[in-house]
Amino acid sequence: MKILVCISHVPDTTSKINFTNGDADFDSNGVQFVINPNDEFGLTRAVWFQEQQGANVTVVNVGGPETEATLRKALAIGANEAIRVNATPTDGLSVAKQLAEIVKTGGYDLVICGKESLDYNGGMVPGMLAALTGANFVNSCIGLTVDGTNVKATREIDGGKETLSTSLPLIVGGQKGLVEEKDLRIPNMRGIMTARTKALQVLEAVGSEANTKTVKFEKPAPKSAVKMFTVDNLDELVSALHNEAKVI
Repeated sequence: MKILVCISHVPDTTSKINFTNGDADFDSNGVQFVINPNDEFGLTRAVWFQEQQGANVTVVNVGGPETEATLRKALAIGANEAIRVNATPTDGLSVAKQLAEIVKTGGYDLVICGKESLDYNGGMVPGMLAALTGANFVNSCIGLTVDGTNVKATREIDGGKETLSTSLPLIVGGQKGLVEEKDLRIPNMRGIMTARTKALQVLEAVGSEANTKTVKFEKPAPKSAVKMFTVDNLDELVSALHNEAKVI
């Protein structure tokens, strides 16, 4: 079984975020980047298939040279090889088109994406990728088993879970629950050393025009100061909730 895991290169949530050029560009100075958490759950599941069923695991990222450290970390975790598509990930459709070319030429049976990336939370790429490749698709996946070409997948739905039977080729939009958090892997020294010798192929982008453009970023409004009320001023509290907070 050939597995492709799509990896997004995203800012660590502990990093301080700023914008430049009139708030039109993200300022990456001083920002620590990591594997997108949803992708990391998918990668860990793919490595499990590698160890238990002999699957070959390739990781892929659409981005510039700065993303290669993230791909090397994925190799250190256990992926067999990596691909970087040399293109700027401007919007979901352009990314999906680049990934679709990799899927079609690589003959992958199972493609695992995170259901959304931590930076933009668009949640578009997995579904678009399935449409472009004609593969089956399961989103919000929290459980996955493969027996030959038969697949059983569990996905999160409002108020519960849904278990589906499908078949390969399959695109999965994975999330927390695909593996347990305790099973996520931290690269050890042997994995880091081995990752240096694993193949990291750089491919030029296929022709694809971006259909959207970022006009401006805006940070959430800062939290206002806390207003305190004593137990003797409940009428004032109710008035503030009604007239100022407008929640009652």
